[in-house]
Amino acid sequence: MVTLRPLTVNDAAALTRIYSGASIRHTTGKPLTLDQAHEKIRAALARAAETPRAQWSWGILHEDDLIGLISLRRRTPVMGTISYILREDTWGHGYATHAAHQVVADAFTAAGLHRLEAMHHPDNPASGRVLIKAGFTRIGTSDRHDDDGSAIPYELYALENNGI
Repeated sequence: MVTLRPLTVNDAAALTRIYSGASIRHTTGKPLTLDQAHEKIRAALARAAETPRAQWSWGILHEDDLIGLISLRRRTPVMGTISYILREDTWGHGYATHAAHQVVADAFTAAGLHRLEAMHHPDNPASGRVLIKAGFTRIGTSDRHDDDGSAIPYELYALENNGI
């Protein structure tokens, strides 16, 4: 079973495990240090206190083990984006899909959004399968630039609120 909960100050070591190895291959490519993990948690806690709220971050738990992070960001009053990362030893069990379903429901109810978008690196098709299972539809590509300035055509997905 997968549950979501807000991050806590005690999650820093678990975040460094999540943001390491193959899990970061298609993100920054750099492991998260313990200090960076503490800062990521501080920022998430500060954003949780903002009104109006523009970002939500939840830890993804399997049993009592923090195995990932999923975030919802309000980009406009009615549109948001989701992103997620899982520790590589937990891939392939449907955890990201279950977490995405929960966040989609919250986005369309508690956050009052009407549209969600998400994207993934073209070399990470498993993330696209997660999005499809969560109800998203591939709508095209969107160029993102890597550290050397070259454009990478990320796969772009969208999901409209159809009465969730």
